[in-house]
Amino acid sequence: MRKRSQILIVDDSELNRSMLADILYKEYDVLEAENGREAIAMLQEHEHEISLMLLDIVMPEMDGFEVLAVMGKNKWLESIPVIIISAESASTYIDSAYDLGATEYISRPFDPKAVQRRVGNTVLLYSKQKMLENMVTNQMLDKEKSNLIMVEVLSHIVEFRNGESGMHVLNIRSITKMLLAQLCRISDQYSAIQPRIPLIANASALHDIGKISISESILNKPGKLTPEEWLIMKTHSEAGANILESTRYYPHEELVSVARDICRWHHERYDGKGYPDGLVGDDIPIEAQVVALADVYDALTHKRVYKEALPHEVSMRMIFDGECGAFNPLLLQCLADIGPQLEKELKLKSLGHASKDEMIDATRSMMQSGNVSNRTLALLEQERIKYQFFADLSREIQFEYTAHTDTLMLSEWGASQLGLPSFIENPNGNPELLRVMVRRDMESLRNLILSASPKDPKVSGHYLLNVNGTRRWHKFLARPLWLGNDADIFTGFIGKCIDVHDERLKMDRLIEQANTDALTGLYHRKAARKVVQEALDEAESGMCFTLMLFDLDFFKHANDHYGHLFGDELLQETARRMLGAVRDVDITARIGGDEFLIFIESPLDSTPAVERIFSSLRCTCKGHPITVSMGVARAPQDGMQFDELFHCADRALYAAKQRGRNCYCLYDDSMAGQLSVLSEIPSEEAGEQSPDQACGQ
Repeated sequence: MRKRSQILIVDDSELNRSMLADILYKEYDVLEAENGREAIAMLQEHEHEISLMLLDIVMPEMDGFEVLAVMGKNKWLESIPVIIISAESASTYIDSAYDLGATEYISRPFDPKAVQRRVGNTVLLYSKQKMLENMVTNQMLDKEKSNLIMVEVLSHIVEFRNGESGMHVLNIRSITKMLLAQLCRISDQYSAIQPRIPLIANASALHDIGKISISESILNKPGKLTPEEWLIMKTHSEAGANILESTRYYPHEELVSVARDICRWHHERYDGKGYPDGLVGDDIPIEAQVVALADVYDALTHKRVYKEALPHEVSMRMIFDGECGAFNPLLLQCLADIGPQLEKELKLKSLGHASKDEMIDATRSMMQSGNVSNRTLALLEQERIKYQFFADLSREIQFEYTAHTDTLMLSEWGASQLGLPSFIENPNGNPELLRVMVRRDMESLRNLILSASPKDPKVSGHYLLNVNGTRRWHKFLARPLWLGNDADIFTGFIGKCIDVHDERLKMDRLIEQANTDALTGLYHRKAARKVVQEALDEAESGMCFTLMLFDLDFFKHANDHYGHLFGDELLQETARRMLGAVRDVDITARIGGDEFLIFIESPLDSTPAVERIFSSLRCTCKGHPITVSMGVARAPQDGMQFDELFHCADRALYAAKQRGRNCYCLYDDSMAGQLSVLSEIPSEEAGEQSPDQACGQ
């Protein structure tokens, strides 16, 4: 059922009110007020419900002109049309009513059809106007929201590498706008830049893009830079300018041209002692001067890797005392003028949100200026170009997740690389995203992000992504977003991921080299101890393992008789036969000289496996027979620690040597003191072990 419009009839004559109500009641709901004061009270109570007012001019207490004046002051006339009803036909009355904001005029006595037609047309006109206004307002809200999101995303992207808070670019933008606005107020010299303030503020967001060329080890160094590092850091201003100069938009687009000037000269000083060009005074473009001052203030008042945040008052004193460089005296005056509101403004900005009413008010204000569409769309396009330009330049997959809409946004370059859309709703259940990143890894990354805190917000991890059918390692860097610093109000997260597959494989190879014996390619003793202990620690209940320790019989004799190269060949052949006798998941190691280790998961009775491996190690290498002596320890019966198993296998190995070599022995308790006895007997002279020992040949 269609909701009926509500009309307020204001007339001191009850008869007139009744006649009008009779004419209109079939189409509208009618409210009545007998004087202007009562009408104002009803407007205050039903402002958003009244579609039209029929207003008499001549009334006691408050006449129609006074009502129109109050409605104009309270901006009610913007949404509530007023039709004057009066027997007064003098042009002065009618003109005054129109001047005060009346929409239409109806004279008494009333013509019912004329009243219905004029009321209907006016209500319909304002309804359409409201509908169009709401449509435009919603469009502007969406564009403004997109604009704010893009600026915020850009701020996080620009500052992510050098460890600064993502608010830095937004703060520079705000301070730049405030300084420029004050500069236009106090100096006619710069009044011409008034319409360019939004463009300059937007361009300021790109002031540090040259830092993409600086090593992270320098950007994130907590201490003082060395002279060599400082020279490298100073190159970022020229690098940023060169980046912008190389785009197809420079110098034809003013945004890019202004951003280029800011990039190159925002570290110049008014006294000529800045860099890179040593410009003096007003030779420095005013936009670069303003951003330089904004940059210094924000750097002082916020934490950096090399310093803590300073209070507003201390920062202002340092700037005015010349401790942070030399600035245009006119800009210092502007900073002093806006100082009282500057700290409050930036604290509000740090919350990261504007209310819908504030956005509506701003949009309506822009609409009233007559430039809403062009200005808003131009700003939005500028932000889109900046974001797109920087995202494409970085060649990184950048992402942002918004909690309240459960939406993941990818940079266009990143989305193209992964074959995904730029906007993904309900990412946790999205089949396209799950094709690229498995659910387990998505949950792992999300848990990392949710475990972060405002004191330590950055998280990182390595995950495999399916890129064009190939699984490649990527490094993820991310941080959660909260409402201000209230970690209880999670609003989403931002981050990026970088393809590190080649570096990861190279690092894995280096780690493998560091953990393996150069001659045989097997683990060395230290690495074997680590991986065996990890397997024991992660073992589930009921799992059994076998550790085999063996050495080559008479290896020293062969090495001395045939030479070390032949000895190396014997060791390499033994390693090859070991690898051929075990599974890929088993652990093999050369733990020193001619001594080797094998660790396998096995049944409780591991004798068949031991027998098979022992037999496979017997061979002939260039006519020289290879035999081994082996000691065997089992877990869990002989222990669940590497050192325990190793010592047990070592005792069993010496038992095998005592037996005459070329055999294996399973450890038992009778061997507990074996090593202390054998340490006094040369291995070549060791005699037979008692026949009840568990040995095999």
